[in-house]
Amino acid sequence: MPRRLATVRWRFTLMYAGVFLASAVGLLVISNLIGLSGTRISESAPVGQPPGGPADAAAQALIAQLSEAREAQSRQILIGSAVALAVVAVLSPVLGHLIAGRVLLPVRTITDATRRISADNLHARLAVPGPADEVKDLADTIDDLLGRLEGAFAAQRRFVADASHELRTPLATMRASLDVAIAKPGPVPVQTVALADRLRTELDQVDRLLEGFLTLARAQHGALVDRQAVSLGRLVAAALDARAADLAAKDLTVHDELDDAWTRGSATLLSRMVGNVIDNAIVHNHEHGWIKVTVASGALLVVETGGRVLDQAQVAGLVEPFQRLAADRTGSDTGSGLGLSIVAAIATAHGGDVDLRARPEGGLRVAVTLPPAEVRA
Repeated sequence: MPRRLATVRWRFTLMYAGVFLASAVGLLVISNLIGLSGTRISESAPVGQPPGGPADAAAQALIAQLSEAREAQSRQILIGSAVALAVVAVLSPVLGHLIAGRVLLPVRTITDATRRISADNLHARLAVPGPADEVKDLADTIDDLLGRLEGAFAAQRRFVADASHELRTPLATMRASLDVAIAKPGPVPVQTVALADRLRTELDQVDRLLEGFLTLARAQHGALVDRQAVSLGRLVAAALDARAADLAAKDLTVHDELDDAWTRGSATLLSRMVGNVIDNAIVHNHEHGWIKVTVASGALLVVETGGRVLDQAQVAGLVEPFQRLAADRTGSDTGSGLGLSIVAAIATAHGGDVDLRARPEGGLRVAVTLPPAEVRA
């Protein structure tokens, strides 16, 4: 239970217990006052026979017995009142705690449901049933807020996807114009060739950035229409084979322990996720380094690399777009800054998560966990 909610519950407990105890004390005081008033009235009533008569001694004895009986009864009532007050004092906090929990149950339900809602499932709603009271009004207000947030997030993702798609056309036009200018007959100045090569490099970088935006928007949108059984082990093996030249260029040693580890989802997105994790391990590695890749049952992918000791606080932020361990920027020669954010988005879209850890002995550990899927032979 949240600390703040527990504090409110204990406040309600003390308030209810105080009300119960004060009511019990008041009731007992009133009862005892009524009993004492009756006793005084009975003692002051006339006997009805002149003193000194034959029955005077017997009457006085009877009155004395009645007085003793009333005193004994008053003592019993007082003792019983004290016992009852002690019982109420013990039970009132318990009853107050139970009633406070019952009163705060709708609030606790709303809190738990709101905590489960994130940017990836803004379509979920509290939908609290019940009469039109303050709690229902609070839940409906939160649902309206979630609806506005969902619309804003959806509009943002659509804008990113549409803008990335539209920008590809002028990029293709620029690349084609560049190729035509270089292919013209006649000698081409060396400076023009060098400029063309540099422009092609920049255009390729922008193209990779736009492709990253498209993949990120698609993964965050959650529209996985091509779900199928996918083997993580086979995806990793294919990714390592496709990057054999890059591994050889840095003389990186790969230690792999690959299990099939089936999951269910988009083969295209999962392949991109695995490729990004492997690319990150290659790009941010030093020459003659090593990479350890493990795919275990339960759809767990772990990629570890060596290197310098990293700050865990900075490592945890690498799943955000354009976050780097060095200075943050939107582009470089080694990538677009979207690699691990795309990995996190794809994993979340498939119901999994990504855990980034700085290894105590240096380097980075990336663990991707996905829901496992059973595949019949």
